[in-house]
Amino acid sequence: MGIEVNFEGKIALVTGASSGLGARFAKALAGAGAQVVLASRRGDRLKELRAEIEADGGAAHVVTLDVTDLASIKSALAHAETEAGPIDILVNNSGVSTTQRLLDVTPEDYSYVMDTNLRGSFFVAQQAAKRMIQRAKGDPKKQHRIINIASVAGLRVLPQIGVYCMSKAGVVQMTKAMAVEWGKYNINVNAICPGYISTEINEEYFATEQGKKLIDMLPRKRPGKPEDLDGLLLLLAAEESHFINGAIITADDGMMAQ
Repeated sequence: MGIEVNFEGKIALVTGASSGLGARFAKALAGAGAQVVLASRRGDRLKELRAEIEADGGAAHVVTLDVTDLASIKSALAHAETEAGPIDILVNNSGVSTTQRLLDVTPEDYSYVMDTNLRGSFFVAQQAAKRMIQRAKGDPKKQHRIINIASVAGLRVLPQIGVYCMSKAGVVQMTKAMAVEWGKYNINVNAICPGYISTEINEEYFATEQGKKLIDMLPRKRPGKPEDLDGLLLLLAAEESHFINGAIITADDGMMAQ
């Protein structure tokens, strides 16, 4: 018996969609039939991505979103629902990092990472869930999905990115708390913890001597590609995953198994 995942009629909001993993998540969902709402601060990049998705036969909308600003979050969600319709799937992807020793972290560095990765992710999910719960009360069979993008750095401390590790560990616990509290409304909340994925942000680093040494330490001596996460993303977004809730799933090519 085969299962064909089809997102026709579904609306998916992807934060941090202007580049990297967020852009790939949006393309994967659009390719599976969902209308995607592309959200980030970089509106020009979002418009370029929308054009790519539409050229491939998909449907996409653009909203400007600053996850560190609660008013911006509320406005973006309202705009998304006006443009596309009620959100069925949230991919909570926005994230930033700094590279430094903990002794060198300033209050500004700490806030920069925590405000986006943890506080921002929390309030995006909270505001989306409030809308999802209202719809669930009117239709108890309605299913919703929230997919938080954490990291293996939330499960294992990695050098030079201690505050990032702390923020993603918070996302892991946040995911579990949301799954427990919102599960009764048919909102499944899960987290993906990617390992090292090559994107436009870090591909130059992976080409350096230090980057090559890092890759050589990985189980199969290779970083992942954004499309390597497609299968897991689509699984967690699909209605067929209704029994997966509160799961923290690594996609790291065996890194955490070492």
